Amino acid sequence: MSTTDTGLGALRSLGVRLGEANAKFSAWLNRVMPKGLYPRSLLIIVTPMVILQSVVAFVFMERHYNTVTRRLSASVSQDISAVVALYKVLPPDKDHAILRRIAWRNLLLNVEVLPPDPLPPQGPKPFFSILDSALSREIGKRVSQPFWIDTVGRSDLIDVRIQMDDAVLRIFAPRSAAYASNSHIFLLWMVGTSLVLLTVAILFLRNQIRPIENLADAAEAFGKGRDVENFRPWGAREVRRAAIAFLEMKRRIERQIEQRTTMLAGVSHDMRTILTRFKLELAFLPEGPEVEALKKDVDELQGMLEAYLAFARGDPGEQAQLTDMSQLIEDLRLNAERDGAVARASFMGPPLVEVKAEQLKRCIGNLVGNAVRYAKTLEITGTRDARYLIVSIDDDGPGIPEEKREEVFRPFLRLDDARNQDASGTGLGLSIARDIARAHGGDVVLADSPMGGLRATLRLPV
Repeated sequence: MSTTDTGLGALRSLGVRLGEANAKFSAWLNRVMPKGLYPRSLLIIVTPMVILQSVVAFVFMERHYNTVTRRLSASVSQDISAVVALYKVLPPDKDHAILRRIAWRNLLLNVEVLPPDPLPPQGPKPFFSILDSALSREIGKRVSQPFWIDTVGRSDLIDVRIQMDDAVLRIFAPRSAAYASNSHIFLLWMVGTSLVLLTVAILFLRNQIRPIENLADAAEAFGKGRDVENFRPWGAREVRRAAIAFLEMKRRIERQIEQRTTMLAGVSHDMRTILTRFKLELAFLPEGPEVEALKKDVDELQGMLEAYLAFARGDPGEQAQLTDMSQLIEDLRLNAERDGAVARASFMGPPLVEVKAEQLKRCIGNLVGNAVRYAKTLEITGTRDARYLIVSIDDDGPGIPEEKREEVFRPFLRLDDARNQDASGTGLGLSIARDIARAHGGDVVLADSPMGGLRATLRLPV
C-alpha cells in the first residue's frame, strides 16, 4: 500500500470518528436542551448575554483590576520600604516621633514601633484576594527582613509588620491605596443592567409565545372534537396569519360537515318515504313466502340506510363533556352479558374524561358488539393516564388475519374467511368506530389478543 493510500485511509477514519462524535454530541445536546419554544427562546437570549458579560468581566478583571491593583500594591510596598530605610538611618530616639511624623505627613502611613517579639503566625490566605498575593509579592521584592501581612483583619486598613533587629515595625496603610476599590461599581452596573434587560426580554417573549400556545391549544382541542371558544388571532404578524388560516380551515370543515348533513337529511327523508311506500304496498299483499322475503329485504335496506347515514353524518352537533368512563364501560359490559356473552370489565386511573359521550359510547359499543358476535367471552379494559385514554376489548373468537386488519375498516367491506367485522350487519361497525375515534384525535387498531382472539384498542388523547 502506498503512502497516499495510507493517508487517505487515515483521513477517512478520522472523518468517520468525527462524524460519530458529532452525532453523539448532537444526541446529547438534543437530550439536555429544553423542548418548549419559550425556554429555547430564553436560552437564545440569555446565553449570548451571559457569555458576553463573562468575557467583559474577565477582560476587565484581568486587564484593569489586576493591573491597577498590582501597581497600587507596588506603590504601597515602595512607601513601606522607604519607612524601613528611614528607620535604619534615623538616629534612635525614645518614641520615634520623627519617623512617625514623616511617614504620616508624606506617605499617609501610620507607624508603630513594637518590642522585638516574634511575628504572629500567618493566617489563612483569602481564596480570591488579589490584593494579598500582589502586596506580599511586592513587599518581598523590596524588603529583605521577615514580614507579616494582614489584608482582611481590619476592612479599611492593611496591617504590615516587619521584623527588625531591635524592634518590630507595625505599619498601617489605607486599604483603598493598595487596590482598585471602585471595581465593584462597574460589576454592579453590569449585572444590574443585565437583570433589567433579561426581565424585559422575558416579559416580551412571554407575550410573543402566548398566542402560539393559544393557537396550539385551539388546534389540539379542534382535533379532539371539542369546541374552540374565545379564540382570536393576536400576536406577531406571522402568528396572526397562522391563526387566521386555522380559523378559515375550521370554518370550511364545519361548513362542509353542515352541507353534508343537510344533504344527507334530504336523502334520508326521500329514501324513507320510498321505503314507507314499499312497506304499505307489502302490507296489502297476501301473506306468503315471497312477501316475507320482500319484507326482510326492505327491513335490511332500511337498517343499511340508517347505518350509512349515521356513519356519514357523524353526529356533529354533540358537545364534549366530562364523562365517567368506568361507568360507561360497565354499562357496555352489562349490554354484552344481555346479548349472551361472558364479559368482564375494569378501569384504572381517573375516570372523568372530556369526550362526546354518546359518540364514544357508540364507538366502544361497536367494538364490543363486534366481539359479542364472534366470541363467547370478552374482557373490556380501560386505563387513563395524564396523556391518553386507552380502552381494549379482548375476545376468544376466531380473530382477523393480520394482513386484513386494516381492510376491515373500509366501509361496507365484508370478509369471506374466518371472521368478518359485520357479517349480519351493514359492514360499517368498525368504520364508524374508527371515524368517531379519529374525530376525537385518536384511533382504533387491531391486534392479537392474549385470550386467543382479537384485541381492538381505542386510544384517545386527553
